[in-house]
Amino acid sequence: MVNFKIFNKSSLPLYTQNVNTYTSPGIGSLPSSSAASAGASFTLTSGSVTVPISQNLLLQISNPAGSGKTVYASSISGGSTAAATVNVYSGGTITGGTTPTPQNNLFGSTITSIVTTHQNNGTLGGSPVLYINVPVTAGLYSISLNGSLVVPPGQTLTITLGTGALTGSINLSWWEA
Repeated sequence: MVNFKIFNKSSLPLYTQNVNTYTSPGIGSLPSSSAASAGASFTLTSGSVTVPISQNLLLQISNPAGSGKTVYASSISGGSTAAATVNVYSGGTITGGTTPTPQNNLFGSTITSIVTTHQNNGTLGGSPVLYINVPVTAGLYSISLNGSLVVPPGQTLTITLGTGALTGSINLSWWEA
């Protein structure tokens, strides 16, 4: 790096270069901020759901094969009226239920998410791989991921809250690039 000055002259403005975007994260601020400004950040919520005894609240996003985009999980949050466990899995099968619509985090944006969704009460089927296991007490919980869980095309991310008689919610935020 000969001929490059590592210090700015005091009479000139400080030279900076933006290297923290949602497609190429760096230091300074979270990449999810840039993704939200670009309309590439989304949130999916279960809403407040009553979960019967011996069941879990299940929330899932799947990145379709051939989508051409990668999903970066930003955060998981919610609440529970009783002690429970939040589990985060790769894979898993949810039978029945609903297909809630993800919301774009850029208010007023018409850009839609590429993921498919599922939500239900019950037991997670298939052969999921457990990535995160967090026991929680009654009240609020928040798990900051900052893009550390990556869901490439053809893969699924599933979150469970339970097991037990409770009223709870799951909120999942992510960005797509």
